Amino acid sequence: MSKGLERSQATVFTGIDVSAATLAVAVQQAGRDGFRQKEFANSACGHKRLIAWLLECGGRVRVSLEATGTYSLDVALALDAAEGIEVAVLNPKTANQFAQTLRRSKTDAADAVALAEYSRRMEFVPWQRPSRGGLELRTLSRHIATLTEDHTRWGNRLHAVEASKTTPRCVLDDMKRARAAIAKRILKLRKEAVAMVGRDAQLMRKFEQLKSIKGIAETRAVQLLGELAGLDPEMTVRQWVAYSGLDPVHQVSGSSVHKPSRISRHGNSHLRRALYIPALAGVRHDPHMRVFYELLQSRHKTKLQALVAVARKLLHAIFGIFKTGTDYNGAKLFPYLIPTS
Repeated sequence: MSKGLERSQATVFTGIDVSAATLAVAVQQAGRDGFRQKEFANSACGHKRLIAWLLECGGRVRVSLEATGTYSLDVALALDAAEGIEVAVLNPKTANQFAQTLRRSKTDAADAVALAEYSRRMEFVPWQRPSRGGLELRTLSRHIATLTEDHTRWGNRLHAVEASKTTPRCVLDDMKRARAAIAKRILKLRKEAVAMVGRDAQLMRKFEQLKSIKGIAETRAVQLLGELAGLDPEMTVRQWVAYSGLDPVHQVSGSSVHKPSRISRHGNSHLRRALYIPALAGVRHDPHMRVFYELLQSRHKTKLQALVAVARKLLHAIFGIFKTGTDYNGAKLFPYLIPTS
């Protein structure tokens, strides 16, 4: 555990509900009833005030907060760097399931109290601070993904206005220039992302392993690596799946309720999107994935359900090659399937 903190020594149990602008904080001290609650700005100045307030409690501080992307990252980094504070960053699904056993109301203050109770009652798993290179790559890859979506939207708009005889030539030319400018920015940033990976030996090794999977070329490898590089190395493959939101949810109760299974979607939407195109390409070009995909459809799964299952299997494959340091081998992922020739 970081900073020499022993689990048994924690005496201040804290929950933080994170939003874009504010941090709702609840604190419960060992041997005392009730909670102290306060709100801080979700900014660098607010983080400093939060840390000072927590340390005023006079004991070792344990903090639980939900993973909410960029909103929670900076406060988690600030808390992790402070002496006397240990941090757990929870999957929102885990935090929500625990909170439902305690609260009746859904407010920021109630959520903070539930997270403080989680810090006190549940087994503490300390957050592993991501590497700087991994964090920078994630930010860059997400920016590239946003620009790619913008490029697609411009293409759709351009297609629409080109179909109209009332569109002035100056408008068409301007829209074409705007779309071309975005394409140039994307190309430049992709080159920078690959260069960033090349400056880190560990990232470069994983980058090459990702490209060994059919359907994952340079662009998708950068995007996937950006989402996966910062994960705790102690996470299991089941935790990876839950983190991605690809874990299945079953809705069965007695004989009257039997709804189709679906994925939870409680997780990293960027990672789910990054897996979609490789899964689609995999069922076309990888014989093992294709047979698995066809097998699921023969069992009355829809095309979308089968594709989601392929994406989940693909995540299992990535976990395996990262852990073993080997390239992808579809025969190991689908040993019970005979690929078609």
